[in-house]
Amino acid sequence: MLGLPKTTELKRQLPKIAIYKKFAMNTTAREKFDADVSRIDIVNEISPSNTAFAAGETVSSFYVLLVTLKRAEYDEKNIVLLSRLIDQNMLFVLCFEDRARLAAYRSKLLQGNWAAPDSLRVTLNGLDLDAVWENLLIQVGNVTVEPGRSLDEQLAEDERRGKLQRQIEQLERKLRAEKQPKKKFELHLQINNLRADLEGVI
Repeated sequence: MLGLPKTTELKRQLPKIAIYKKFAMNTTAREKFDADVSRIDIVNEISPSNTAFAAGETVSSFYVLLVTLKRAEYDEKNIVLLSRLIDQNMLFVLCFEDRARLAAYRSKLLQGNWAAPDSLRVTLNGLDLDAVWENLLIQVGNVTVEPGRSLDEQLAEDERRGKLQRQIEQLERKLRAEKQPKKKFELHLQINNLRADLEGVI
């Protein structure tokens, strides 16, 4: 799977009941999780014992989990919950019918585009597993790390940029619907201020 070395392959199902017990999930939370997730399998482990990569300072290994979904419009919180289940870094292959996408958590959920499962590939690059994991996150989230920034700094900046863009879009909708000239002018000023902020982070 994903073009990863055969030496990394595993076949281990992760029972949903283990998740329920780990988080002491109430009935409502269980029902929400069960509405999205059909089955979870651990399909790969990337570690120094089965690859040529040395352990990093923070990443000594990571897992690939195949998550079979019941619907394409799943609640992202359930995938974030899975990332907290095991005290390890995890790359998710989210599958629904004949489509799949990659996902991983790093301060927020990073997700790739839907594609045919067989077409999904990742490349393991880096001097150690810290670098390999960071490069995987960049691949999954299609993140462009600008010179002089760390991945975490770039993710924070991208999040801020996205928030500003959403605020501008919301105000533009209000502006189009507003009839009073004074309020239109105020909205126009707010939009210009946000655009100036946005230019400062681009």
